[in-house]
Amino acid sequence: MSSPTKDRPWLIRTYAGHSTASASNALYRANLAKGQTGLSVAFDLPTQTGYDSDHVLSRGEVGKVGVPVCHLGDMRQLFADIPLEQMNTSMTINATAPWLLALYIAVAEEQGVDPSTLQGTVQNDLIKEYLSRGTYICPPKPSLRMIGDVAEYCYKHIPKWNPMNVCSYHLQEAGATPEQELSFALATAIAVLDELRPRVPEADFPVLAGRISFFVNAGIRFVTEMCKMRAFVDLWDEILAERYGVEDPKFRRFRYGVQVNSLGLTEQQPENNVYRILIEMLAVTLSKRARARAVQLPAWNEALGLPRPWDQQWSMRMQQILAYETDLLEFDDLFDGNPAVDAKVEALKDGARRELASLDGMGGAIGAIDYMKAQLVGSNAARLGRIERNETTVVGVNKWQHGEPSPLMDADGGIMTVDAAVEAEQIGRLNDWRAARDAAAVDAALAELRSAAREGRNIMPASIAAARAGVTTGEWAEEMRAIHGEYRGPTGVSASPSNMTEGLDDIREAVATASTKLGRRLKFLVGKPGLDGHSNGAEQIAFRARDCGMDIDYRGIRLTPEELVRTALEDGAHVVGLSILSGSHIPLVEDMMERMRAAGLGDIPVIVGGIIPEEDAARLRAMGVARVYTPKDFELNTIMRDIVALVDPGAVAAE
Repeated sequence: MSSPTKDRPWLIRTYAGHSTASASNALYRANLAKGQTGLSVAFDLPTQTGYDSDHVLSRGEVGKVGVPVCHLGDMRQLFADIPLEQMNTSMTINATAPWLLALYIAVAEEQGVDPSTLQGTVQNDLIKEYLSRGTYICPPKPSLRMIGDVAEYCYKHIPKWNPMNVCSYHLQEAGATPEQELSFALATAIAVLDELRPRVPEADFPVLAGRISFFVNAGIRFVTEMCKMRAFVDLWDEILAERYGVEDPKFRRFRYGVQVNSLGLTEQQPENNVYRILIEMLAVTLSKRARARAVQLPAWNEALGLPRPWDQQWSMRMQQILAYETDLLEFDDLFDGNPAVDAKVEALKDGARRELASLDGMGGAIGAIDYMKAQLVGSNAARLGRIERNETTVVGVNKWQHGEPSPLMDADGGIMTVDAAVEAEQIGRLNDWRAARDAAAVDAALAELRSAAREGRNIMPASIAAARAGVTTGEWAEEMRAIHGEYRGPTGVSASPSNMTEGLDDIREAVATASTKLGRRLKFLVGKPGLDGHSNGAEQIAFRARDCGMDIDYRGIRLTPEELVRTALEDGAHVVGLSILSGSHIPLVEDMMERMRAAGLGDIPVIVGGIIPEEDAARLRAMGVARVYTPKDFELNTIMRDIVALVDPGAVAAE
């Protein structure tokens, strides 16, 4: 039935930021002029993980996957000539969320804006960082306390601001089933609500609970995904009513933003991704009862590299056509009373409730981090196995691989690249900032921040004061590291083989033969140098190598080339595999290869995987890299055979 009044469209956003604050500001203003109705800020990996641009771990990562923000001056430039009182700004930031929000508040004050009027969101979800994205800093308990600090401060001082996006997006990117995405995200929300409940008067808790929002994923199985969103709506309402006694329905609304699936975007025939993105958007827009409040879409070429402004514009136009040209927003819910939809929703809810009960028995989300990580790695392995066995069809990948060359792939390779000079220029600006600030004011601000963190006080007031004083991102995060310590999350890859060894007999035999010749089991070191926390590929390579009988050494994310070379030397690695998806593969691999040769390991084969253009792949091979793999190399068994061939060519040749 048609609605008496047409619904307002969702917020139309583009996830954007790169190179420098100045370049990103120009991109934001251009996108707003094209009809974008909200901002979604992408920060680079040093900013996300609490390092300044000149830190050793920042090498090669500055400005690659987002904008570097080292201090108030960068944030000021990022939002120059953008009136923040009119903006709804989403900042995809987690470990350093208190700090980036503090900088945003300080810039708003400089613009003459009353911070209490600000609208937007900080993602501020550390639990999914341990499970999937990897940009955490501190251990879970103090991190949960910092999430609570932001939520409590926003409740009191910025009431229209969403202090947290419970983020299930990266859970699906890591292989989560719909039931896992539902339950793991809701378990995270429960952990946060339990942290917040004692912080406010009981009568005020429903209002605070009502500010918690979600950020979800929508995959290609769009009917299931639409039903998943309806299940989210029901389960959130149920949890707030039954577990927390929230009586007012408006505070139990499931409010969410979405970016549709990037996991399913293909390097092969990338133009097909346009259709995938459109279909996935329907899952979160067709159902009025479970419609997204804000939508941002990936670009067709994100499996190739960084999208250009035109590519982002194309995705934004997709949203605008659906919102403004079709009659979608003129109708009530299209699926109410549909028996097939109702049955699927109930099945998803039942599965999620069972999983939530199991998580509760483990102490909730914080206690179950190791379990959830292992489950995601296993689910992703099963997903990839289905594609390899052709049980799941992916057009252009495992079926209908032959097609015409894409006219969209022009001279720039169909992507945007970040100028290599950006890093040095950013470091220069950072040094100028440090030299010009009041050192005594900085020292006093850091001392107060340290005291607040040590004493368990809310760190937001001290963080805002530090932002005004000129403290840098790395200095803020260093105080958190000093007080709370650092954390290394679980890898989800145990030393014991899984039950997924069927069909691997020939590779296991080749590994055994090679191992006999080597005098011990083939040792495969899997490493992630730099700050890239997208560990799914590395985990799946390690998982399959282990099941093929190799002795794997995978210690997780964020290791320096120096640490990896030392490990290769001490453990006697026969092959070294590096996974880098942030675009920083050239400087990191170059450093790694130089260190390997200096350590006398120049004869050890090195293989590299990532989102790597062919021109860069040729440069890596010229450095001595034995094999380069990109997302199109989805057959893991082929990679396993390559590894065996690199250490024992005869073993595979005899197959």
